[in-house]
Amino acid sequence: MAWFFLELIVKSMALEQNRLFYHSLPSGEDIPPLQLKEGVFRCIMQLYDCLLTEVHERCKKGLSLAKRLNSSLAFFCYDLLSIIEPRQVFELVSLYMDKFAGVCQSVLHDCKLTFLQIICDHDLFVEMPGRDPSDRNYLSSVLIQEIFLTLDHDDLSQRAKILDEMPVFYNLNAVEKREVLIVILQIVRNLDDPSLVKAWQQSIARTRLFFKLLEECLLHFEHKKPADSLLLGCSSRSPDNEGHASPKYSDRLSPAINTYLSEASRQEVRGTPENGYLWHRVSPQLSSPNQPYSLREALAQAQSSRVGATTRALRESLHPILRQKLEVWEENLSTAISLQVLKIIDKFSVAAASQSIATDYGKLDCITSILMGLFSRYQSLAFWKAFFPVFSHIFSVHGATLMARDNDRFLKQVAFHLLRLAVFRNDSIRRRAVLGLQILVRNSFYYFMNTTRLRVMLTITLSELMSDVQVSQMRPNGSLEESGEARRLRKSLEEMADQSTTIKLINDCGLPGNALEAIPECSTDNIWSWSEVKYLSDSLLQALDAGLEHALLASIMTVDRYAAAESYYKLAMAYASVPDLHIMWLLHLCDAHQEMQSWAEAAQCAVAVAGVIMQALVGRNDAVWNREHVASLRKICPMVSSAVTAEASAAEVEGYGASKLTVDSAVKYLQLANKLFSQAELYHFCANILELIIPVHKSRRAYGQLAKCHTSLASIYDSILEQESSPIPFIDATYYRVGFYGNRFGKLDRKEYVYREPRDVRLGDIMEKLSHIYESRMDGSHTLHIIPDSRQVNAEELQPDVCYLQITAVDPVMEDEDLGSRRERIFSLSTGSVRARVFDRFLFDTPFTKNGKTQGGLEDQWKRRTVLQTEGSFPALVNRLLVVKSESLEFSPVENAIGMIETRTAALRNELEEPRSSEGDHLPRLQSLQRILQGSVAVQVNSGVLSVCKAFLSGEPATRLRSQELQQLIAALLEFMAVCKRAIRVHFRLIGEEDQDFHTQLVNGFQSLTAELSHYIPAILSEL
Repeated sequence: MAWFFLELIVKSMALEQNRLFYHSLPSGEDIPPLQLKEGVFRCIMQLYDCLLTEVHERCKKGLSLAKRLNSSLAFFCYDLLSIIEPRQVFELVSLYMDKFAGVCQSVLHDCKLTFLQIICDHDLFVEMPGRDPSDRNYLSSVLIQEIFLTLDHDDLSQRAKILDEMPVFYNLNAVEKREVLIVILQIVRNLDDPSLVKAWQQSIARTRLFFKLLEECLLHFEHKKPADSLLLGCSSRSPDNEGHASPKYSDRLSPAINTYLSEASRQEVRGTPENGYLWHRVSPQLSSPNQPYSLREALAQAQSSRVGATTRALRESLHPILRQKLEVWEENLSTAISLQVLKIIDKFSVAAASQSIATDYGKLDCITSILMGLFSRYQSLAFWKAFFPVFSHIFSVHGATLMARDNDRFLKQVAFHLLRLAVFRNDSIRRRAVLGLQILVRNSFYYFMNTTRLRVMLTITLSELMSDVQVSQMRPNGSLEESGEARRLRKSLEEMADQSTTIKLINDCGLPGNALEAIPECSTDNIWSWSEVKYLSDSLLQALDAGLEHALLASIMTVDRYAAAESYYKLAMAYASVPDLHIMWLLHLCDAHQEMQSWAEAAQCAVAVAGVIMQALVGRNDAVWNREHVASLRKICPMVSSAVTAEASAAEVEGYGASKLTVDSAVKYLQLANKLFSQAELYHFCANILELIIPVHKSRRAYGQLAKCHTSLASIYDSILEQESSPIPFIDATYYRVGFYGNRFGKLDRKEYVYREPRDVRLGDIMEKLSHIYESRMDGSHTLHIIPDSRQVNAEELQPDVCYLQITAVDPVMEDEDLGSRRERIFSLSTGSVRARVFDRFLFDTPFTKNGKTQGGLEDQWKRRTVLQTEGSFPALVNRLLVVKSESLEFSPVENAIGMIETRTAALRNELEEPRSSEGDHLPRLQSLQRILQGSVAVQVNSGVLSVCKAFLSGEPATRLRSQELQQLIAALLEFMAVCKRAIRVHFRLIGEEDQDFHTQLVNGFQSLTAELSHYIPAILSEL
């Protein structure tokens, strides 16, 4: 019967309130609360305390009557809030809370939460004062503390047990959870700052719980655009992905919740730019009288008929206008909640800076989790406008913690989402993302004095973003081009290093003018460096360009293996600061070369991988190698440099970096390189690589492996000796210069490359191969033509609708070779050691005449020697290298003639001085000597020497020679004849009876040649 007397008391008070104010109250004003006299209120307190004791005692016995009495007391307070002074009601509530203080038995705790649920559902509870004039929102404070108390427990299983027993939050359905969360947000919004801070001072677990509830708010009120996405190709934005999520409404919303939601839907429009997403006001026509239902009525009807089982089904059941109204309402509601969470996290960061709250100061996981929740969800432009000033403030206060290695995962996620925002079509959001990147750069300068780690972090996240962003798109003609996303990302990365636009961007975003200043403590110098920011920007742009080029080449990679290899190479170079990514792309490149049977290039890739690992190990001082070993590796693969070593430790980011690089992995790739170099017959490289593997086995005392290495070394040295002693000079590859002329070649237009091909590839083979590759790129208005000679090309004189390829065989230049020598180069490589197989200079000779003809008489025949310098050295990581420098030398006709004679003289002398390796003596090789002598002194084949004499030593041409040139020509002829005479004598000592006739022919030919030459050089008879 208690409820009867409590109801009687309430109605009596209501009648007394009406009697007191009925005649004196102006029309239209609310009746003020009744202030009970102290004696009356004391009686009520005593009655209330008596009933509370009854509830407390009976609940321990589990009687259902106690629960009904508890509800009656709650409704009694609920009704009194509308009649008497709220502070007097708070005294009753305080008495109740004191009686049920702490976490008690589940039944008692259930009663307490039921009591609060009823009290706090009062329409005006968030506007009521506290127990004292200076204390606001007493009920809000009590409610939030009890929610923490209910959900707070160190043991997760125990917490789940408590929550299972308490129908408070986690056992509610999605709609009911949203109602509870709205109540919590309404409570928090009306708490003053001291009360809010007090909620964070209880314990770290309670503070985490507070922010867990905020994360739940972001989750349950997340708004996904059903028909549009700011990122093209992002399937997660499609309505199909909403699944069976519950709609964000209920037909049982309390008045307080209705107030909150209606406020969210009545936000003002603040000027929306093109493609912008701002606060929306519902169009007046959406509430037209012609519509049969309001949005609330339509939603209630859909729920009652079970049509709205999923969000998609709900939308389809609504009238199009109501559907638009629901969309606007949900977006505004989501933005309102995100903004409130943002405001709370800003206050929390201020409180955390003063160390006045209970939280994990080591990682600030409360801040990081909320920031990630905000970043990872769709947000309107209004939110992003408010976000970045808070973002800047949080990093300025807690940058040391947020930028530390312990927060690498968080920082990596921030970097990813900022780069993702930098792709948005909305220019205002995109530019704010640029400012967010600059804020990270500022903190990197402030705490680390450089951007090394941040560059690694951004490079990693850019690599991950490239898999989500569509960087290429199809043209109407079927070809690929750069997509809008890639262009916007490029623009953002360029703006990040643009000093001229940064000041305006800071002002537009509402940040202070010194927001990007990096002035460390105890210093007055701003260490922000625009040059370093530019380097950071260029590094990211290089990675973007490499990824874009790789995507654009996707359709022709199987045809143009050269371009495919270069694409992998550029990706490897772009990600050089991240060892894992660098190695990944180098191994892709190695596989591509092995498919092409380009063994030397594949071996270079394996060496490069081993070099990355070795440098990281040497940098950590935890390997058997040192810098000298790295230097010896660089002689094999010049791409191995010291730049990666400095950043190896910086690349330790959540699974990326040098920690995964071991001695065993380095040995593995050195062994692969050894195998591939052996297939390429470049044995001198194999020897150098084994010399790097041996120290590892020595340090481990792996004698079996050492025996294998030394056995392999012996075999390798035998192969090298065989190559050097072979009468036929060893050639490991052929080289060709290829010039590109024509706009259909794109970036290759007017560039020259040197191609390295297997030694059995001839000029006709590479012409056919390149024709097949580039003919497929020609359209109907362009044709492909191959220039058959090596003359200089004037691109301005070529036909615009024709694309030209100029392919010329070139010879590699030895390191110590005299490029100004007049001699022909047919024997230049045979005189070099096999060890020198690294080439970065190449030459080719082009005959010409001054009258424009290619060929002429000896007296008119000039020669142009072109020397090419490539961007790197062969063998390289790719099959072709860009020509970066080209120089030409011209030889006059007489210099040509002298060079021809000197070449034959040198060939004979080389045969005379070459020892026989098989016997160890100094006897020349008979067969090769006979071949050269026959071509030198036999009259029938000696037209070359005689023609030189006729061209330059008789008639009018002889008068044009300078005396020095004449003396050089005569000296060359005399030396040639002297060497021939010596060679004939040596030949006589070597031959047997079977070669006497051949020797006689040689002697007769020499005598005849001497007689012919005496007509032009009389002194030759006395010299010989």
